[in-house]
Amino acid sequence: MTNPSVPAHADSSMDAALAVSFIDVEAAARRSQNQVHRTPVITSTTVDRMTQSQVFFKCENFQRTGSFKFRGAMNALVQLSPEQRRRGVLTYSSGNHAQAIALAGQLLSIPTIIVMPEDAPAVKLAATREYGAEVILYNRQIQTREELGEKLARDRGLTLIPPYDHPHVIAGQGTVVKELIEEVGDLDALLVCCGGGGLLSGCAIAAKALIPSCQVIGVEPRRADDATRSFHSRTLQTVHNPNTVADGARTPSLGKYTFPLVLHYVNDMVTVSEAAILRTMFFLWERLKIVVEPTGAVAASALLEGIISIPNARIGVIISGGNVNLKQVGKLLVKVNKPSKLQPKVPWARELS
Repeated sequence: MTNPSVPAHADSSMDAALAVSFIDVEAAARRSQNQVHRTPVITSTTVDRMTQSQVFFKCENFQRTGSFKFRGAMNALVQLSPEQRRRGVLTYSSGNHAQAIALAGQLLSIPTIIVMPEDAPAVKLAATREYGAEVILYNRQIQTREELGEKLARDRGLTLIPPYDHPHVIAGQGTVVKELIEEVGDLDALLVCCGGGGLLSGCAIAAKALIPSCQVIGVEPRRADDATRSFHSRTLQTVHNPNTVADGARTPSLGKYTFPLVLHYVNDMVTVSEAAILRTMFFLWERLKIVVEPTGAVAASALLEGIISIPNARIGVIISGGNVNLKQVGKLLVKVNKPSKLQPKVPWARELS
């Protein structure tokens, strides 16, 4: 268990590298307020009793396109020049950012081209195409999306909007916590899932600006722990195609913008097992009556599995998305119900999968 109390700020020499501030988050909120949904906050007496805390779930699974990604996508696209809008934009994504860029482009009449892996969830591929985007598939075993995306953007004269490492995207994601704090007031801690760090960076910026004492904790799948290793070593670490059920966290590393922001604003980073993610996802389905995808359950997993324990605290938890492929639920149930390989007395919080 961890009970974080000491901020892990970067040294002052890194301040110059911080590309996003709370001013940018506030501007993003004003800029996209007519397009972005103000998502609900859900509480549960069962969860409060289990954690001995007061927990507030910010439900971005109710955001347009089913995840927080629409916030950053809209904030980025709305700031493009007329010429950039005419030429169009390109991004690469396993699904949620793809859908967000596609819908934002549709609403703003901007052509969108999306590079997606061949094994992306079918529900996310279908939705991206339905929003009017041109989808280009690639094999993640033999290509990297970054190289392919950058080449296509150069060849076609498109503006590249990456899924997390972009100042306008980061600022847009920070509006999640700005809304949360405006609705529920002070928080002692904030739990945010982490892939490439766009959501975590933006949320941490907003939390520290509005509640400096709030402890911001990033949560990552144990099989995709590059950001956690980077945070604790203060050296950028990478991971190649991690085999995690949380497909939104299969990013290779933090980025040139998100890494310094995470070091500066985040207090701690922890990881959760595959089984813990799935247990939490199904718990949220059953008890909160909301559809959450595996990545969307990552932050909640750290709290509900006892990895983070802060009794008598007010805790915000970001539910990042709800784009689960319902046809795969049977397979996920099999995974979560597999017998543990560990001794039966080992607590869930320490379970390895």
